[in-house]
Amino acid sequence: MADPNAPQDPFEMFRRLWGPLGVPVPGMAMPTLDPQEIDKRVQELKSVEMWLSMNLNMLRTAIQGLEMQKAGLQQMQGMQQAMQMNMQQEPKDTKP
Repeated sequence: MADPNAPQDPFEMFRRLWGPLGVPVPGMAMPTLDPQEIDKRVQELKSVEMWLSMNLNMLRTAIQGLEMQKAGLQQMQGMQQAMQMNMQQEPKDTKP
């Protein structure tokens, strides 16, 4: 049996899901006609964009740091292996 309280709007379910989270569903709500409210939303979204950009830059810096650390370790390991090979190839000094 169908729920008599079921919403007639097929997108109402999404509004119910996203509404409590405070996340506006784009294109689902009535757009505001107040320019000040639009400016406020634009500024909020720009703040979020700046925060995300900052985090992205920090993430890129962390990745680059780890890549440099890995390259340094590989160089040190290569040098160590070369020194070991050199020591194994050197003829042993024998005294007459």
